[in-house]
Amino acid sequence: MPTESRLRSVGVVLAGGVGQRVGLNTPKQLIKIAGKTILEHTLGLFDRSPEIDEIIVLMTPGFTSDVEDIVARGGFGKVSQIIEGGESRTETTWRALKALGPHECNVLLHDAVRPLLEPRIITECVNALQTYQAVDVAIPSSDTVVVAAPGPRGEIIRDIPDRSRIKRGQTPQCFRLSVIREAYERAFNDPDFDKHPATDDCGVVLRYLPDVPIVLVPGSEHNIKVTHPVDVHIADKLFQLAAATAPKPTPQAYREALHGRSLVVFGGSYGIGADIVDLAGSYGAQVHSFSRTQNGVRVEDYASVAKALAEVGHVDYVVNTAGVLHMGKLAEVTDDTIADTVNVNYLGPVNVARASYEYLRASRGRLLLYTSSSYTRGRANYSLYSSTKAAVVNLTQALADEWATDGIRVNCVNPERTSTPMRERAFGEEPAHTLLSPRAVAQTSLDVLISDLTGQVIDVRLDGVITV
Repeated sequence: MPTESRLRSVGVVLAGGVGQRVGLNTPKQLIKIAGKTILEHTLGLFDRSPEIDEIIVLMTPGFTSDVEDIVARGGFGKVSQIIEGGESRTETTWRALKALGPHECNVLLHDAVRPLLEPRIITECVNALQTYQAVDVAIPSSDTVVVAAPGPRGEIIRDIPDRSRIKRGQTPQCFRLSVIREAYERAFNDPDFDKHPATDDCGVVLRYLPDVPIVLVPGSEHNIKVTHPVDVHIADKLFQLAAATAPKPTPQAYREALHGRSLVVFGGSYGIGADIVDLAGSYGAQVHSFSRTQNGVRVEDYASVAKALAEVGHVDYVVNTAGVLHMGKLAEVTDDTIADTVNVNYLGPVNVARASYEYLRASRGRLLLYTSSSYTRGRANYSLYSSTKAAVVNLTQALADEWATDGIRVNCVNPERTSTPMRERAFGEEPAHTLLSPRAVAQTSLDVLISDLTGQVIDVRLDGVITV
């Protein structure tokens, strides 16, 4: 709650759009990115911010019940009101301003479809409102901006403003409630406002309260607005990049997350799986390792997988590193090779997921699968291997969505070339400096397991950079 020395700060999440430009008939803020709806990501940012005391959501008419479900499921305790938005951005904002009541406060108006807002920006905006009555967020324009005008055969360039003075506006746009409310009251009393509406809230203040300075807070290139189809893919990658560059957990964090927890590793007898078994055990996890050579558990046999899990009982984490690598031209491979590749590399993860579901639902646990860098583009002599690994990525993303309401998180690790017995059998001895160590991949695997990520493909590269 706000102290006597500062005003209450309210995050107003404007989620009134439908999503026609991303090719949807449902609100784009309900699209899932990185395992959660865009709205969930945005609400989480404001709910976690120590500067924000309250959140109001303005939602597309007919979809407020969806928001209620999201708020209840996500435990967003700062959300105080969920209101239907209006037919325009202006009307939606005005409904929010009326809902805020008579008492002065700081208002942070934010597009729900900007889910990558940095916490730093919220902090700087609230701090700026201690001195100023209006604050905008903007970044320098990396492109040259041209002013167009009608020409004899189409548009022509009329002017090229100095790029050093041009910035691109973002949100939140932040105001003292009394200021933004007065600006809108003046706008509604202007008969020309409907004919020439402002494109944003700062535009309303600039036009109707020109003496109120609007100070700028630096935004972020990552603070994109999901508007077009390509933005969905960009945002997904930016979420993955943010997760990959997050600080590494401390040894204490590993122990707190793993000590006494039950971890099942399929394919744990050698390579990456064996290192996961060793590392997780060192942090106090109760590790159960299964493999064809170790105890006769074959992932391509559902009954075998189910029996192994039943022997364990309670399960918090499940990892499947089992895989085979057969190379060769598709027209020349044998039926046995096709069956082995498909059964181990794809049917195996399917079986592990199916058999693990009830256990992970009970524990709200995690499932971790593995793919290969060849999943993004099939290559000659890798057709079977690459296509099965691509299927695992799709399976990961689908299950993360399907199991989200059960609290199960599903992710996929994509290691670069790794020094494993499987690779050595396929390629022979290779220079050690060209290969990842299984230990490094295992360490990243634990990072992903104990994180809040879901639906992600995490790349592990030889240069030590974890990307997406």
